[in-house]
Amino acid sequence: MLYSAVEPQRLTYPSVFKAYAQLGAGHDGAQLHGRVVKLGLEKDQFISNTILHMYANSGLMSEARRVFDELLELDEVACNSMIMGLAKCGEVHKSRRLFDNMPKRTAVTWNSMISGYVRNGRLMEALELFRKMQEERVEPSEFTMVSLLSACAHLGALQHGEWVHDYIKRCNFELNVIVLTAIIDMYCKCGSIEKAIEVFEASPTRGLSCWNSIIIGLAMNGHEREAIEYFSKLESSNLKPDCVSFVGVLTACKYLGAVEKARDYFTLMIDKYEIEPSIKHYTCMVEVLGHAALLEEAEELINGISIEADFIIWGSLLSSCRKHGNVEMAKRAAQRVFELNPREASGYLLMSNVQAASNQFEEALEHRILMKERSVEKEPGCSSIELHGEVHEFLAGGRLHPKVQEIYSLLNNSSFALQD
Repeated sequence: MLYSAVEPQRLTYPSVFKAYAQLGAGHDGAQLHGRVVKLGLEKDQFISNTILHMYANSGLMSEARRVFDELLELDEVACNSMIMGLAKCGEVHKSRRLFDNMPKRTAVTWNSMISGYVRNGRLMEALELFRKMQEERVEPSEFTMVSLLSACAHLGALQHGEWVHDYIKRCNFELNVIVLTAIIDMYCKCGSIEKAIEVFEASPTRGLSCWNSIIIGLAMNGHEREAIEYFSKLESSNLKPDCVSFVGVLTACKYLGAVEKARDYFTLMIDKYEIEPSIKHYTCMVEVLGHAALLEEAEELINGISIEADFIIWGSLLSSCRKHGNVEMAKRAAQRVFELNPREASGYLLMSNVQAASNQFEEALEHRILMKERSVEKEPGCSSIELHGEVHEFLAGGRLHPKVQEIYSLLNNSSFALQD
C-alpha cells in the first residue's frame, strides 16, 4: 500500500499495529510508530492504544511505558495492555499496583490480572482475586474460567477445580475446545483421571487439544496402556495426531518400558505423518531408552541428531546414568549439561549423587563445592494439599505456614510417629 498511490488513512494504522502485536514484533513496529509521529497522529487515542498494546505484547515495557505516560487520557484499554505486559515480563507486583489504582475496571482488566498471576505461578493470588471479582459482581468470561482451571491444575486443588467446573455448567458457559481442554487438563493434573475421561467422553466436540490432554494425562497418571489406546482412537478419528500427541504416546511408552513400541511410534511420526522430530521427541526417546538401561543407544541417539541438543536432553541421560550407576557416561553427560547451562543445579546434584553411590565421596563433594563457588542454588521443592476447600502450600525447609509451630510439634512428637 505504501508503494502504491493510495495513502493510508488514520484507521489503517491500528490494524497494522495489531498485526505486529500478534507477532510480538514490536521492534519492527517501531518503524511504523515513527511514521505515525511524523504524521502527527501519535495523539490519536485509538492509534496510541494499539501502539501501547504492540509494545506490551512484545515485552518492550520501557517503550510501552513511554507511550503510556504520554497518553492524554488514561482509559481501561491502555491500563489493560500495561497490566498484561507487566505480568508477561514477570513484574506482577507492578501489574497489581496499576490494577488497584484504576478508577474503573472491566471484565478484561480482571481477566488480565488473574491470567498474570497464573502466568507467574502466583496461583493462590489468582484464586483470591477471583473471589474478589465475585464480591464486586463482575461477570467472568470463559477466559477467566480457563485461567482459574489452570491455577487449580498447577496447585492440584481438586475441590476448587470441581467448583469451577460446576460454575461453568451452572452459568451455561460455552463448552468450546479451549474450555474443555482446560477442564480435562485440570482433572488429570489433580489426579482425578476418571473424571477427566468422563468429561472427554461426554464432550460434544473433541478438538485435537482435548485428545492430547487425555493422552498425556493418562500417561502421567499410571494409565499407560489406556493412553496408547486413546492414541489409537485418535488415529481412527477424523483428526491427525500432531507433535504433542506423539510426546504423549512416547511418554506412555517410557513408563510402560515399551522400547519397541516407542521406536515404532517414532518411525510412524516421521514416515506416515511427516512430522519433523523436535528436541522434545528426542528427549522422550532418550528417556525411553534410559529407563530400559539402553544407555549406549541413548547416548548415540543424542550424538546423532541433526538439531542442537539442549541441557534437558543431556540431563535426561544423566538421570538415567544415576539410576543405572554408569559413572563414566554420567561424567560426559554432566559436562555437556554444565557447558549448556552452568546455572542448572540438577546437573551438579545428579553427578554428585552418581559419584556418592559409587563411593567416590571426594568427587561428589567437589560438585557440591563447585555449586557454591558458582552461586548455583537448587530451587526448593514445593508441595500443596487441599483440606476442607483450602489449599496449603509448603516449601522444603520453609516456615511460612501460619500453623508451622503446630505442624513441627506434631512431626516431632515421637508417640504420634509410633502410632502412625
